[in-house]
Amino acid sequence: MTARRRAIVDQAVLDRMWDFADPQGSAERFRAASAEESAPPAVRAVMATQLARALGLLGAGEEAERVLDEVKRESGDADAELRARVAIERGRLLAAGVEPTAAVPGLTLGVREAARAGSAFLVLDALHLLALSDAGHEEEWAAEGLDVLEGQRDPRVLRWGISLHHNLGWTKHDQGRAEAALTQFERAVEVADRHGSAEQRQVTRWAVARCLRTLGRVDEALALQRELAELRPDDPYVRAELEALTAVAPTIEA
Repeated sequence: MTARRRAIVDQAVLDRMWDFADPQGSAERFRAASAEESAPPAVRAVMATQLARALGLLGAGEEAERVLDEVKRESGDADAELRARVAIERGRLLAAGVEPTAAVPGLTLGVREAARAGSAFLVLDALHLLALSDAGHEEEWAAEGLDVLEGQRDPRVLRWGISLHHNLGWTKHDQGRAEAALTQFERAVEVADRHGSAEQRQVTRWAVARCLRTLGRVDEALALQRELAELRPDDPYVRAELEALTAVAPTIEA
């Protein structure tokens, strides 16, 4: 990875603009920011890539592709960060489709361009998507991401450890390797406690409890799910697990 350069837009600014529970509102904010005439062209382009991401969440994939085409057309090949962002958002759109492996070439390009830009955050974004999309190579991409995290200090970068460990845990769980999965889920909890949001702390603990059920450690799983239910009584995944653990109804599988 080349030396880190100043980002076109600080990630903290983008984080404040995002509300993943409200992709419509997020899209409106990024659409307005991408059209702000007083902003530098590169800043508008970054905002447009985030607009494309929000449109993807809304199911407007074709419009998202058009937005990314316009960013590429207007920005050309002048900036590695923009090239990385366009590649990553195209990959994210494909990864959410019916054939996730179609995202692999674009996301691999995203890793290279993000490395050229010196952006560990974007490298990790692309790697975590590759670990979700490249069937049969999930552990390799996750391991590469965890290597990138070594020596990082920015909490926003370190937060990627949650996704990497959590997703790797599900890969191992689905392979029938529950003990190894539990180790990854517990590491995700550790990172979430240090750098994550309340939502991430809830989700990572739920995964630990779910894995404990797989391992037959029902009493421990039940105790943890009850703790989570006290924090969020309306969480449907917690309620489903409580029902499964008390043999009332089947669970919602992750």
